[in-house]
Amino acid sequence: MSYSQVLLATKKVNIAYNSLLPFNFENDKDFVSQFTIASPVSFSGIGLHTGKLVHVKLVPAPIGTGIVFCRTDANHIKIPAHYKNVVDTSLSTVIASSAYPDIKIGTIEHLMSALAGHQINNIIIECNGPEIPVLDGSSAKFSSLLSQVGRHVLYAIKPALKIMKTIRVHYKDAYAELSPSPKKILSLSLSIDFPASIIGKQKFDMDLTSKNFEKEIAFCRTFTFKEEIDNLHKMGLAKGGSLQNAIVVDNNTILNPEGLYCSNEFVKHKMLDAIGDLSLIGYPIYGKFSGYKSGHKLNNQLLHALMKDDDAWSFHALNYQNIGKQNKQSAIIQLNQYPQKQEA
Repeated sequence: MSYSQVLLATKKVNIAYNSLLPFNFENDKDFVSQFTIASPVSFSGIGLHTGKLVHVKLVPAPIGTGIVFCRTDANHIKIPAHYKNVVDTSLSTVIASSAYPDIKIGTIEHLMSALAGHQINNIIIECNGPEIPVLDGSSAKFSSLLSQVGRHVLYAIKPALKIMKTIRVHYKDAYAELSPSPKKILSLSLSIDFPASIIGKQKFDMDLTSKNFEKEIAFCRTFTFKEEIDNLHKMGLAKGGSLQNAIVVDNNTILNPEGLYCSNEFVKHKMLDAIGDLSLIGYPIYGKFSGYKSGHKLNNQLLHALMKDDDAWSFHALNYQNIGKQNKQSAIIQLNQYPQKQEA
């Protein structure tokens, strides 16, 4: 199906879907809409660990699709972007097909972060390799592509997940936490602490809006230490890593000739990662994320801990009890599936 057919089909579903709702989308302000991209866009780049050229195509998708990766080199196996599908967090966030666990897609967090920053929640990501290209090591190029093609609004509800009580996971002194907030948005507060004085202690706070993401976060690159790169190379990993796609620190020296893009680029990149990892919950989050030395593993453990506790969250939406029932095991809300849990 071509993207124009997808958008036409989506329009028909919109009309049917909206006829069930007890209000007019044009006038109601208290909802989170669903979005896809306005047209397909393709890009290519080197995989960070394989060092191989990877081709990616972003394709518009209709209501209820969610974010789905498709391995075009592996019988077009589809892998929903969902926290339960995460199988590895050691070097990046890696998801796998539940039906075909050997079919994986890695280094998804920078693209996921850009999609969250642009509020894109329905899209097919076609990829002909086991990892998303690292590009420049940030979300900037992904964000630029999304800005170029624009968004297509899908007039259908995407309920927000409201944090009702504090949930924390930790490892030694590191932790990741979600707590209630009066704001109808995701607020983030992240701190890091590295022995290298050139990094040291850094802290950054931000409300996740498209404007803030673009201005403060999208351009911040991943970073590593030279000794880590040397070890990864010995293991046959990071074959695509270079000064063009990562900040490399050697003792207290930054090896990149251009230096840092901002003085707190290190902590901002950690926030970029956290935004991508948290988006795997499948819903916009209303609450506050706090992290100290947190990374992909703790971020994913946090989502598991949150969703296991029914008292820790609720769906924030208007009163739609008559639309249908909600299936908590599904990352996608279909027309006959809708949250029963409502804001008090």
